[in-house]
Amino acid sequence: MVVVFVLVAVAVLALLAAVHRYVWRRLIGDTTAKGSLARRAGTVAAFVLPLLSVGALVSSRAGVPFPVQQVLAWPGYLWLAALLYLTLALLVGEAVRPLLRRLLARRAATAGDKPVDRAAAPASESPHQASVTATASTTATASGPGSGGGSTRTDLAPPAEAPAPSVADPSRRLFVARAVGGAAAVAGLGTVGHGTYGVLRGPRTKRITVPLAGLPRSAHGFRIAVVSDIHLGPILGRAHTRRIVDAINATGSDLVAVVGDLVDGSVADLGPAAEPLAGLEARHGSYFVTGNHEYFSGAAEWVDHVRELGLHPLENARVEIAGFDLAGVNDVAGESEGQGPDFARALGDRDRSRASVLLAHQPVVIDEAVEYGVGLQLSGHTHGGQLWPGNLLAELANPTVAGYERYGDTQLYVSRGAGAWGPPVRVGAPSDITVVELASLQA
Repeated sequence: MVVVFVLVAVAVLALLAAVHRYVWRRLIGDTTAKGSLARRAGTVAAFVLPLLSVGALVSSRAGVPFPVQQVLAWPGYLWLAALLYLTLALLVGEAVRPLLRRLLARRAATAGDKPVDRAAAPASESPHQASVTATASTTATASGPGSGGGSTRTDLAPPAEAPAPSVADPSRRLFVARAVGGAAAVAGLGTVGHGTYGVLRGPRTKRITVPLAGLPRSAHGFRIAVVSDIHLGPILGRAHTRRIVDAINATGSDLVAVVGDLVDGSVADLGPAAEPLAGLEARHGSYFVTGNHEYFSGAAEWVDHVRELGLHPLENARVEIAGFDLAGVNDVAGESEGQGPDFARALGDRDRSRASVLLAHQPVVIDEAVEYGVGLQLSGHTHGGQLWPGNLLAELANPTVAGYERYGDTQLYVSRGAGAWGPPVRVGAPSDITVVELASLQA
């Protein structure tokens, strides 16, 4: 097992080194002169930025002081996103590069083949050229038949014309390298900037209506505000929590469901960042289930802390609310601590004629939800892929990446989440808070 881990780690490091080499070559090596300040700065950045990324990834697990984690996080995580989109943009540029070279070569050849208008030459002659032309004319006249100069004739050759302007191969290559590299930099960094703005702006609110079998007419229109994957950490802090709480309260929902991955760090470091959750407002209260990141951050302490903030943790438990059962199970990551999901405990003895809603962080437990006759499962975890084309990878590991799907008689809704893990960037998967309105079939 250790050998496999080492081999995988070596392969990943080799891939990262190759990608950084490729990006350096296209953005720096091909576009700057040897020994120039720009090349030296770019080369230093090519070594420093990946080191910052590694530091950001391992600092929390290594017990690095939280202020140091915050210093490493911004440049380190943002570079990971920038590397992805710079690489993708440069790969697209590889297809454009030969086309641009051929276009420039064709234009240069066309400019070199243009005929010269001899008749117009005197008007554009320089004083020296005019003098040479006049001398040649005089000489030709003096040596003519009537000049008495015999049969010897000396004609001066016309001056050589300057070659038509063209783009030499080295210059053309440099122009193409800078054009493609510049366009890739604008596209890649612009994508990252827009994705970062989307995260820092806060999640948008979505609304869906879900018909729920067994839901009484009295509970028709019951609204659950679903929020997942807030990911408080060295980048997203108290202000991020405040934005989310304000957005949830603005929906006027009957119940709030926080579906895991609230934090990336300890209560000691992030407790103050989570405090605005105490301001959540809902007629039937706010409920919480653990996600896998809680088990990386001290799940037991966080369960106690959110309880102090007024949320109700559902640890493999169930409560009756407004005519339906609300259940919650621990995340599957808790199995390593003997605290994994226990569906029998949460749902085993319930009356299946009643409507039921299950809070479970990961959508992969949908099979168990179907087995226990759950009407609706609310999940998160996937972030909707967060960074395109990450959604393609997320589809390999999850039955549903984002949105609503039906599995037999059980319905599943997966939120894209309200925060971001790692890079505070989202591309193609905007963050969201979803208001799920339950509809009675009797209404």
